This record gives sequence, C-alpha cells and structure tokens, in this order.
Amino acid sequence: MAVPKRKKSRAKRDSRRAHHKKVKQYTASECPQCHQPKMPHHVCPECGHYDGKQVLEVK
Repeated sequence: MAVPKRKKSRAKRDSRRAHHKKVKQYTASECPQCHQPKMPHHVCPECGHYDGKQVLEVK
C-alpha cells in the first residue's frame, strides 16, 4: 500500500481545497414568450410555457 513520505503542508492542502466551496453562478436564459429570466430546460414560472407549449396554468 502506498504511504506518503512527507506530510503535506497546510498551504498545499488548503490550495487543493480552494474550489470546494465555490459558489456556482446562476445561469438564466430568457423565456421566448414573456421574456422573463428562467432556468434553462425548466418551465417558465411566470407564464408556464416550455418548448413553445403551455404546460402549466399560472394564476
């Protein structure tokens, strides 16, 4: 079994973990019907359209 020869320093360990808690940027696309921002590949929460079809009744 492989065993490390030397202990990794705190700087090496922390630089490896630097991206662990990275916040992902919200990507929004525009709804073609109502032109409101919506998540890609999701039903528009404002008008209820998906792929050019009405799929939800919005009050």
